[in-house]
Amino acid sequence: MDAYADLVFLGGRVVTVDAEFSVASALAVTGGIISAVGERDDVAPLVGPGSRVIDLRGATLLPGINDSHLHGCAFGMATPPLSLDLGHPAVSSLADVAEAVREAAGRVPDGQWITGHGWDTGYLDECLGDASKLPSRSDLDAASPDRPVVLYSFSGHATWVNSKALELIGIDRHTVAPPGGAIVVDETGEPTGLLHEGAQALVQNALPPLSRQERTDAIRSALAKLARLGVTSYTEPGLGPGGDGIMRGALGTETLDVYRRLLADGELTARLGVLLLPGGMASTADEFARGLTALTDSGDADPRRLAIHGVKIFADGVVPNRTAWMHEPYVGGGCGSLCVGGETDAQRVAEIEAMIRHAHAAGYQLGVHVTGDRGIDTVADAFAAAMTEHPRPDARHYVIHGDFLTAHSMKVLAAHGFGVNMNPTIKWTVADMEEAFVGAGRAAYAWPYRDAIDAGVRVASGSDAPVTYPDWRQGVATMVLRESKAAGRVSGPEQRIGLAEALRTYTIDAAWQDFADDWKGSLEPGKVADLCVLDGNLLTADPHDIPEMPVVLTVVDGQVVHDTLRD
Repeated sequence: MDAYADLVFLGGRVVTVDAEFSVASALAVTGGIISAVGERDDVAPLVGPGSRVIDLRGATLLPGINDSHLHGCAFGMATPPLSLDLGHPAVSSLADVAEAVREAAGRVPDGQWITGHGWDTGYLDECLGDASKLPSRSDLDAASPDRPVVLYSFSGHATWVNSKALELIGIDRHTVAPPGGAIVVDETGEPTGLLHEGAQALVQNALPPLSRQERTDAIRSALAKLARLGVTSYTEPGLGPGGDGIMRGALGTETLDVYRRLLADGELTARLGVLLLPGGMASTADEFARGLTALTDSGDADPRRLAIHGVKIFADGVVPNRTAWMHEPYVGGGCGSLCVGGETDAQRVAEIEAMIRHAHAAGYQLGVHVTGDRGIDTVADAFAAAMTEHPRPDARHYVIHGDFLTAHSMKVLAAHGFGVNMNPTIKWTVADMEEAFVGAGRAAYAWPYRDAIDAGVRVASGSDAPVTYPDWRQGVATMVLRESKAAGRVSGPEQRIGLAEALRTYTIDAAWQDFADDWKGSLEPGKVADLCVLDGNLLTADPHDIPEMPVVLTVVDGQVVHDTLRD
């Protein structure tokens, strides 16, 4: 025998996610590569004196999970000790938020900004059922009158600050919001302390940026959590000058440098794909082009461990801010708009088209944040127009989120081999809340997995962490059940998909998004040994039980990075 296996798995359910979704019982790994898949007799000849033989005892062996939209550095820095945890169920009322801020104000040094992440009006008692009730600086002022407070919403598209922060930054009734942004004001015209979309830059650019050590610690924290969840690959969807002012620069250019250092030091325990971020949430085409020109890829990293795939663009906002660009009005009026430069819809459409055309002609894959149906149609048509003007094979452009994909946009995406990156854990989180903004029918339709797959669109799934916790198990359950977090109600049952389809969105189809489906994303001989072991039989489990199934082993490139399994 020339080479014995390093790892041999026996007695399990090896879910290959190959073209037939075949299931085996044994698998062997040699030198970081899957060397055999089949039954016990197929792997037995590979067992040698140095092999680790693992009896799965009926557990489920899957391809390593690929979270195809996850802000790793931001995920790490949005949790303690770098930030207050304001997500549900940690807080469920404005009073809870104020108490968390009051406790922080009592322990942070004078002059230090208090930051928090994760608040969501859909889970704040005072805001439930009343879309007009929004957080205000007055809710924070008594808790921290002397220290500035900056709290990021769960979506990242709204920032809530206290009066001290407004004073230090210089935001008052005369301050003009950047294009595509909004400073929420009260009936007297005074800022309430809530800023939407591009207006957040007024606050974020005033905060001290993350230090290199803070970035490193945040990414290390994220990597440790991801290993415990079985996540072996993820996409950082936007790093560059457009992110230098977002979450203290967590999406900035320096974060990419930190990733490169961690890889060089052997600490990058997941494969990383990157979208560059030349412009921010309210960019113009000229700013975008200049930012992209300034970004370079050193090309010195192992492309299977760290690869720059393309470019990120923000096209519109999000439904809870009423900034997603919709064909039909929101409950209460207004259709939102694109969030780029331009005074009219026509001007903003021209700006988006110019950005997409520029990046496409430069040879980049495009991932475009767009959530509203009118915005998605605009982006899909711009993809197609760019491809017609500058034909190139296999561009794999995709819309990010795609909450309200239309039949038209699905047809265009499928015809050109483009994709969509959806977020089932966001669906689980906001399904009930969105009814107040778009009505029950549209809220139920949001994230139409069934229609997209049936239309032939390649669909990948991501958590958008720190928007939601990157638990793919909850994502799979949501795709299969379409139940919501708050009430457990079914939301759009006609958009349910099967378990095999759901798993593909986190494995082989996510690998397709990475231009990597020929070497990762399924358990087949010759592919890299990125593995995830779930304790129990995933194939027969009640979907309601999937989120509680423990991840007991995670392997990246043949190396164990998480292990609670007993041989």
